Amino acid sequence: MSRGGTPRNDKNAMNYDAEANIISWEIAKGDISHARVFGQLIIHFSPKGKPVLVEILNASKFKGQFEKIKTFEKLKKVMPVS
Repeated sequence: MSRGGTPRNDKNAMNYDAEANIISWEIAKGDISHARVFGQLIIHFSPKGKPVLVEILNASKFKGQFEKIKTFEKLKKVMPVS
């Protein structure tokens, strides 16, 4: 479940909300218990402390960078998720 208890899309789904200028990237399934803010990055964690959802604020600055990454496997090399 995502924030607010709404079911999320498929695993590893990445969405850009132009109105809010946020990229939301689901990196794992699971409930969210808390989040940590790292500047323009918000990482939402499961009750066991595993990353579940990543949000990038002011995403228009970063959006072009994601086009360079062709597959999730390439991204996992940069940001391993277990």
